[in-house]
Amino acid sequence: MFYSRQRLEEIEDQTLAPYGLRSKNSKGRAYPDDEPSYRTAFQRDRDRILHTTAFRRLEYKTQVFINYEGDYYRTRLTHTLEVAQIGRTIARALGANEDLIEAICLAHDLGHPPFGHSGEVALNRLMKDHGGFDHNKQSLRIVTKLEQRYPDFPGLNLTWEVREGIVKHETEYDISDARDYDPDLRGHLEAQIANIADELAYTAHDLDDGLRSGMITPQMLDGIVLWEILRKHVDWHNGELPELMRHRIIRRLVGLMVSDVVKATEERLRSSGVQSVEALQRLPYNVIGFNEDMHRRHRELKNFLYKNMYRNYRVVRMAVKAERIISDLFAAYTAEPATLPPQTQAQIEERGLERAACDYIAGMTDRYAIEEHQKIFRPGTLP
Repeated sequence: MFYSRQRLEEIEDQTLAPYGLRSKNSKGRAYPDDEPSYRTAFQRDRDRILHTTAFRRLEYKTQVFINYEGDYYRTRLTHTLEVAQIGRTIARALGANEDLIEAICLAHDLGHPPFGHSGEVALNRLMKDHGGFDHNKQSLRIVTKLEQRYPDFPGLNLTWEVREGIVKHETEYDISDARDYDPDLRGHLEAQIANIADELAYTAHDLDDGLRSGMITPQMLDGIVLWEILRKHVDWHNGELPELMRHRIIRRLVGLMVSDVVKATEERLRSSGVQSVEALQRLPYNVIGFNEDMHRRHRELKNFLYKNMYRNYRVVRMAVKAERIISDLFAAYTAEPATLPPQTQAQIEERGLERAACDYIAGMTDRYAIEEHQKIFRPGTLP
C-alpha cells in the first residue's frame, strides 16, 4: 500500500490531539517549493536539516567535554539526538506532531559555536557592537541564509512552524527573541515539548557524564532528593557504582522526568480546555512542564550540577582556553581579512567584516578551531 502525502495528512487528522499541529495547516514556506508526494511538509523539513553541513559538524562540537577528552562523553550531536528521542516520546503520549518536534529538536543547536556555552559567551562579547551573538538566532540564520544547498533560494526553505519552533526555543539558558514570529503568542505545543526535552536531556546526560568522568561521585549526591529517589527505585546503596547500575539510574531518571512531564501537562491541558493550536498559544502560561514537586527536585539537581560540574576546574580551564582561542581568531581575522578563506572574504561586503568572521568561527568544530589557532599563531605550523 502506498501512503501518499494526502493519506499521511489524513492519519495526522485522525491521531493528533486538537491542539497538535497538522502539516496540512502549515503557514507554508518563504519560497515556492513543491511538496513531495510521499512525505509531509514537516517530514521534509526534518530530512533537510539532517543533510546539512551544520548538522554533521555537531559531532565535533562540545557539550561539556572537549571531543578529545574521551570517546564516550556527549557531543553536541549526541545531545541533539537524545533531545529528539525524548521529544518524540513526549509528543506521542500527548498527541502532538512527532515529525514537527523532531525537526525542531534536530535544528535547535545548529547555531552553537565551538566549545559550547563558553564559545557563545566569547562570541557574544566580541560582537557586542555588531549585533551580538546568540546560538538561537544563529540556528535560524543557518536554516534561512547560511546553508547553500538549493539554486532557487537561500537556506533550507523550512516551513513557518519549524522556524517558529527554532526561534521560540527557550530553556533556563536560552531566551527567545521572536519579534518576527508572532511574539505575542507562546510557542506551539511542539515547540514547548522541544524545550522541555532539551532540559531533560541536559540534566540526565550531564549527570551521566559527570559520574563517568569522576568529577561527580555518588557520595557527593547524598541528600539530593531526586538522587535518593533514584537509588530506592533501582535498589542501590552507597558503595561502588558499577557501569550497568549507572546506566540503570540514568534511564530511571529520564523515565521519571518524562512521566512527570506527560502527567502534569495532560492535567494542564485538560483544565485549560483548549481545543486548538491558537488557543493553546494564547494561554498565559506554558502547558508543558513538571509538577511542583518534580520541578523543585529537578532544580536542586541542576544547582548541584552547576556547582560541582560546570564550575569544576577542568571545565573552567577549558572555558578559559575557549575564550582565548576564539578571541585570538576573531582579532586575527578582523585585523587582516585576507587570513579568511576566499569564500568567507566574498561575504564581507554583504554581511560586514565582523559578522562574516563571526559566522566562520561559529561554524567551526572544536578540533578545527584549535587547529586554525595553531596555524595562525604557532610558528612552524603549516597554514
